[in-house]
Amino acid sequence: MTIQAYFDTIKAKTGLDPDDFRAAAAAKGLLGPDVKTASIVAWLKEDYGLGTGHAMAIVSALGQVSGQRLPVDEKINAQFGGAKAHWRGTYDALVSHARESGEVNLAPTNSYISLLKGMKKFAIVQVTAGRLDLGLKLPGVEGADALEASGSWNSMVAHRLRLAEPADLTAEVLDWLRLAYEAA
Repeated sequence: MTIQAYFDTIKAKTGLDPDDFRAAAAAKGLLGPDVKTASIVAWLKEDYGLGTGHAMAIVSALGQVSGQRLPVDEKINAQFGGAKAHWRGTYDALVSHARESGEVNLAPTNSYISLLKGMKKFAIVQVTAGRLDLGLKLPGVEGADALEASGSWNSMVAHRLRLAEPADLTAEVLDWLRLAYEAA
């Protein structure tokens, strides 16, 4: 989703554009170098019912927030640059499949992308040139041979699936992803 698509969706939902949010944020004292991004996101969620991605688009538009992050879509795109580009289709297929179960929010960091059901993380995706790792939050679940304990790889999830090539995205992997979504 482009930043403009976020703004269009927000306008359709709230009737407000980025300039309206800038004025409202200023009126609430939510502009300036001491304002935390989390404070603005919480306000946008509570007062306007925005999801994390849409709230972050507004944070981006405010432009004066200390520690401001790139918009979600730009941060995700950055994860698939260069030698990792061939994993983008696999990632998109994972997210599309997860969204068949319900709403999925994306929360990228500099090294991986969290998949959230509401505010609950149910999976993470991390890509390298040679592999896509899918971490699943399935505590207490003993899996088939494909599931391994996440160990020290990432403590936010219980299991890890290593995909060595895009063709490794099988129906079994998608079933595990669905189970993680349902468990969240």
